[in-house]
Amino acid sequence: MSHSPPPGTPKARIPGPQQPPPPYPRIAAGLWRRCLGGGLALWGLAAWVTYETRISMLLPTLILLGSFLVPVAFVLWAYERHGRDLGVSAILGSFLAGGTLGVLGASLTQSYLLHPSAALFAGVGLIEEAAKLAALVFVLRRQPAVRGLRAGLVLGAAVGFGFAALESAGYAVNAAVSTEGLDLRALLETEIPRGLLAPFGNGLWTAIAGGVLLSRRRLNGRFRCSAPVVGTCLAVSLLHTLWDATRGIAIRVVARLTGTGPEERLFMPGYLVRPSAEQEHLFTLFSVGGLALVALAGIGWVRSLARRDPSW
Repeated sequence: MSHSPPPGTPKARIPGPQQPPPPYPRIAAGLWRRCLGGGLALWGLAAWVTYETRISMLLPTLILLGSFLVPVAFVLWAYERHGRDLGVSAILGSFLAGGTLGVLGASLTQSYLLHPSAALFAGVGLIEEAAKLAALVFVLRRQPAVRGLRAGLVLGAAVGFGFAALESAGYAVNAAVSTEGLDLRALLETEIPRGLLAPFGNGLWTAIAGGVLLSRRRLNGRFRCSAPVVGTCLAVSLLHTLWDATRGIAIRVVARLTGTGPEERLFMPGYLVRPSAEQEHLFTLFSVGGLALVALAGIGWVRSLARRDPSW
């Protein structure tokens, strides 16, 4: 025989969460700083242990830390500052899948289409930027609600930094492996400059292209291949080309200024033949100055785009 509760007795509640879960993980502010600082300490420790022991098993640790540290830190910064509402899955997917697909697509296309020539850098820049933009489209193909300039800047940067991390890892492997065995000096000389320059390269260029692409995405989720999108892709490809060709341009300018003649072609690798002290100083000035100008152009472009979005 059942007994009903007396009047006024509160009904039993089904156990469960009293509030809906937050729309995004609660990541404490400043995580990117701790990631960058701790990662630098670990990378330095890995480099010292590898130098002392000469154990090849440590190479993957050293290469992955050096290649992914700066890109991951900048993606965390972008997420904390401007991308929390986009969700971790979109940013992580853009970084991993976008970067991987971009590297694979660019490598496969370059192997078939490009041959050593004066137009090599232009072709590399155009193919890589188009591959990264196509990777961003692929990652967001089933997320029609993701649109707008701010989303494009953040997710485009994530794709570009994923591409930069994997590309740097490939260059580091090539530098470390030599006919004489482990070349730790070449590995460090490859990782350190690429890590320092990472914020001003692929991540910056794909952020620009992604911002313009998603700002013109239709409400139904379809991407528009409009004139501004194509023009932006060509323009960032030009920045990419100038970045890659800066060293060759510096060699050409130094050869002309010092009266040594054009015996060193623009797109041939290597320094001037037995350069003098004056030529070395001029080469450093023009090569570093060229990279700085390209980086400033990209930063100024991103800032001008960000000012157009009230939510930035």
